[in-house]
Amino acid sequence: MLELFEMFRMEQRFFMFGLISTFILGCCIGSFLNVCIWRVPRGMSVVSPPSHCPNCDHQIRAWENIPILSWIFLNGKCSSCKKPISARYILVELMFGFIYTLIYMTVILKNLPPSALLFYGIFSAILICSAFTDCELGIIPDEFTYLGIAVGLILSPLCPSFWHTASRPAALLLCVGSIVVGGGLLAGCSLLGKWIFKREALGWGDVKLVAAAGAMLGLPGALFMVIAGSLSGLLGFPVLRLAVRKYRHRKTMKFGPFLAFGGMAWIFFSDRILHWFEVLRGSLLG
Repeated sequence: MLELFEMFRMEQRFFMFGLISTFILGCCIGSFLNVCIWRVPRGMSVVSPPSHCPNCDHQIRAWENIPILSWIFLNGKCSSCKKPISARYILVELMFGFIYTLIYMTVILKNLPPSALLFYGIFSAILICSAFTDCELGIIPDEFTYLGIAVGLILSPLCPSFWHTASRPAALLLCVGSIVVGGGLLAGCSLLGKWIFKREALGWGDVKLVAAAGAMLGLPGALFMVIAGSLSGLLGFPVLRLAVRKYRHRKTMKFGPFLAFGGMAWIFFSDRILHWFEVLRGSLLG
């Protein structure tokens, strides 16, 4: 009994160490995502030049680039020109720290294949970047969506257990099929909307993001992302127009953040969503 208790305590220590480590790692990745959110839509390299203040070009020193802590110690201002540093920086770092920790907990507690850490971790980063660039500039850069598609195609045959199969060709085929069907359905909706409304009703960045979801989450995840994103958009956009001043006169909705919400919901609650679907299907057929 004492040995079992000691094993339990050891497992708890490893689990807590994993939580702390993934939070710190997630915050560090979030710091890099801030670079991507700012530079990629503007056609800039994410590697060169080194991080600098966009107002005075002051090069960010190492102690000024510590996730979360630097923003707090600097009081949200550049150490050189004293111009405010957007709260987005600390928000993204904190957000991705918690997201990465939750992904780690989800994979461990649900006994998912270790490869799920890669699929979910990479795609959640793509979702965060896409949501913020869509909010700020109204675009979802191809660099984000094409990265998701490419990573899904590369990882699928290497990690077939994520696709619930032991066959590498079958995993790759499932990935390709999910990309084609998920992206194709939304592309059809985009073309149909343009024909009906005589203007672009759905951006191609959104279409490519759903195709990337097919590569990283599978077809059920991509379809749920669209459904959840649409429903949350229908409910959330009117609330934003009432609550946020800059949205009051906006007639078009940025779909990227709502798609990101749907994708994150699938990552954390896919088992419950599938269970509810089975219950609903059983009640309808029964």
